Amino acid sequence: MTDTAFPSRSYSDDVAVIRRDSGQTVLLVGTAHISRQSADLVEEIIEQERPDTVCIELDEKRYNALSKPQHWENLDLKQIIKKQQLSTLMVNLVLASYQKKLGGKLGVQPGTELLTAAKTAERHGIPMELCDRDVRITLRRAWKATSLWKKGYLVAALISSLFDETELTEEKLAELRQKDVLSELMDEVGKAMPAAKAALIDERDIFMAEKIKAAAGRRVVAVVGAGHMAGITRAMQEDNSGRMAEISTIPPVGKVWHVVGWSVPAAIVLSIAVIAWQQGLGEAGANVLFWVLATGLPAAAGAIMALSHPATILAAFVAAPFTTLSPVIGVGHVCAFVQVMVQPPVVKEFETVAADITTLRGWCRNRLLRVFLAFLLPGFGASLGTFMGGYKIFTSLFG
Repeated sequence: MTDTAFPSRSYSDDVAVIRRDSGQTVLLVGTAHISRQSADLVEEIIEQERPDTVCIELDEKRYNALSKPQHWENLDLKQIIKKQQLSTLMVNLVLASYQKKLGGKLGVQPGTELLTAAKTAERHGIPMELCDRDVRITLRRAWKATSLWKKGYLVAALISSLFDETELTEEKLAELRQKDVLSELMDEVGKAMPAAKAALIDERDIFMAEKIKAAAGRRVVAVVGAGHMAGITRAMQEDNSGRMAEISTIPPVGKVWHVVGWSVPAAIVLSIAVIAWQQGLGEAGANVLFWVLATGLPAAAGAIMALSHPATILAAFVAAPFTTLSPVIGVGHVCAFVQVMVQPPVVKEFETVAADITTLRGWCRNRLLRVFLAFLLPGFGASLGTFMGGYKIFTSLFG
């Protein structure tokens, strides 16, 4: 590239200039993902500065979702369920729905400024780097690091976002992009959910900073959400390369949880065996039957409440007595898989899911959302049944 000054002029407070000892200069552009002004600013900077590389706060999956609207056609729900990634997809859809609802009020699609950055770079033949961490790793690390109580808080916050009616304007977004306001907001989030913030914000700041450092060329434009500006600026001055392997993986389940996960099923099976030995096969058989009904009927009721296909309802009843004795797979995964097989969602339902997820009618008519219900409600019913069945078996043993 040319040796002209970089940046060639001053920009608004949404842009930070980071000069590194290596000779690399980074224009860090803080944006709001539902702001037309942010999209215009990003295009203006790339057009004006013609950097060596443009870095964007996206991972490959999020980039494909933005740049290829027809990506739903290639989504294999059966594989997602088999890999037990359905809950991750649900969280992504809830977040996307919230952003799309806010963006719709401003006439802007969420992530427009990121897609604008990619298209502008492509138009001028400028290499582009996707510098964000895989969203699946981020969500799983956040979930694993969060305590049980905070998990409930997090789920409640996600659900409430579906019904939020916050009115936003470009002026309010401009206020939110101010560093002092965002710093205060990030501090509040950190106090309420420190472990979640570490995975959702702090680790990604480090990850993106290291990716930006590694970008080709000495003149780099990096487009990120305004909430990451302070953290990335700080991380750019540090050497966190040694942490990249750690924060790029999903921590394995601890040995304690492995033991806990298998201890309850083992206790149930052992208790029935002891009942058979002490009280006879008839009493043991009665307890087994109670277990089947106590877990199978609530699971089937959950499938009925989910408006599932009769085959899914039957699958819930049959699978629940077995899946409740295994921490490897839940009845929800079985039901979701069967529901996809017998009533697969069509492409249009994927395209409208962000709007349908905000209304009761949408949950009833959208077959993708009914797959989610088939995943959630039978599992909830089976969990209740586990407590009832376990209580009956243990009282029979010690009563």
